[in-house]
Amino acid sequence: MKYHLVSGGCGFVGRNLVKRLYKSTNDVVVFVDDLSVGQHPSMWVGDLGEEEGMLMGDAEVYGNKRLIFFNMDFRGFLNSITEDPSFVSDQCEIEPFKFNDVFHFAAIVGGRAKIDGDPMMVAQDLAIDAEFFYWVCKYKPDRVMYPSSSAAYPVNMQTEDKVIKLKESDIDFGSNLGQPDMTYGWSKLTGEYLAQIAAEHYGISVACVRPFSGYGEDQDLSYPIPAIAARAAAKEDPFEVWGSGKQGRDFVHIDDCIDAILMALEKISDGTAINIGAGRLTSFLEIIELFTEFAGYKPTIKPLLDKPVGVHARHSDMTFVKEKYGWEPKISVREGMKRVYDAAVKNLEKEAI
Repeated sequence: MKYHLVSGGCGFVGRNLVKRLYKSTNDVVVFVDDLSVGQHPSMWVGDLGEEEGMLMGDAEVYGNKRLIFFNMDFRGFLNSITEDPSFVSDQCEIEPFKFNDVFHFAAIVGGRAKIDGDPMMVAQDLAIDAEFFYWVCKYKPDRVMYPSSSAAYPVNMQTEDKVIKLKESDIDFGSNLGQPDMTYGWSKLTGEYLAQIAAEHYGISVACVRPFSGYGEDQDLSYPIPAIAARAAAKEDPFEVWGSGKQGRDFVHIDDCIDAILMALEKISDGTAINIGAGRLTSFLEIIELFTEFAGYKPTIKPLLDKPVGVHARHSDMTFVKEKYGWEPKISVREGMKRVYDAAVKNLEKEAI
């Protein structure tokens, strides 16, 4: 049996990883989240066939003590287990253990409005990641996963005049790194650098991934894909789009993201960062067209030119990942978006009851 630690374990990617680990292994998953944006486990453990958790000290325990949740700031959790290595086992009345795999999703996150609207708040990610890697280098878990972001890539490679596929080698710490996307991009780029230091100087097995635009059925409505799906399900007309709608992203379903994360953890140990994407650029106008096709109507499009839109075009070159690791996404954009739309319809029906 292994013991996994997932920070930010109630956020979109974190909870999908927790669910995957629970369903695909017999391991224990300890996850931490302050619920500033995440969903309380009681909202999603039902997907695993589990009932309401049991309170044990500072922990909520589910699934015969295989899911252990701490509702607290992750930095506070690190302080607790540093001061008392038996903190978790004492709370849950289990044998002392050492974490094998550690997945670090704790971050100040949000959509474009958060990244552009409150960049100094997002900059706290620098502190979170610094404390995390400082702990990692002392604790020395077996393996570490650090999720970076496609926001780490230079923004001058993502303009209307320069639409190119972004490849891993476009970020080179030995040369000019360019300008990442706001403080969120800077924090993720710095996290990658810390991961390389942890691997090279402290012997930590660490892998990094750069997800592009992940989406899925249970994503928060502050993100564009579920929000657009919900408005299509409600047959909004005119249909509002931030900016011109011609800006594009590389959309990859959460199930494929989790597959790639687990693959990277198995195959990468030196801090190398790899892309997670479909390698395809899709505009928001195309997404609206797809969702409204599912809904069976053709609305008038209303651009909101005063809204933040970020870079014009951001998509991945997946050549390196496919050739070196044999990985590529399984879920097409159409199939994945249909799943999101169907979930939006179900939510709309629930609200109507």
